[in-house]
Amino acid sequence: MGTMSVNVATLRSATSVAAARESAREFLEDLAQPTIAAEAADTVILVVSELVTNALRHGSSLCALDLTAHPGSIEVAVHDGSPQAPRMRTPHLNGGTGGFGWPMVNRLARATAVTRRTTGGKTVSALLTW
Repeated sequence: MGTMSVNVATLRSATSVAAARESAREFLEDLAQPTIAAEAADTVILVVSELVTNALRHGSSLCALDLTAHPGSIEVAVHDGSPQAPRMRTPHLNGGTGGFGWPMVNRLARATAVTRRTTGGKTVSALLTW
């Protein structure tokens, strides 16, 4: 099992989220045996994408991604400079965007947590079993 930290670019763009997804794929591919199943890997990458997108959209223009492998689970943690915790919103069903990500992360994860950082900001984490 291993740990990896990835700093996501300071840009508020899809390229930052794409870089986070690619880093997560590489992390999962590099895990020691047993390897993670394709469906579980897709779930981890989806959660990475959602948490990084939320951090860049609602947190601040800079965030960091930490992935930690534990026996039977992967922890996804995203740190950003905003003290405001994610909140459940009513999804926009008629052409709008947003409101789906945080509920989806909570449904996919075994556990989620929001922790205030002593240096400012917060860490949003999700524990995913595989």
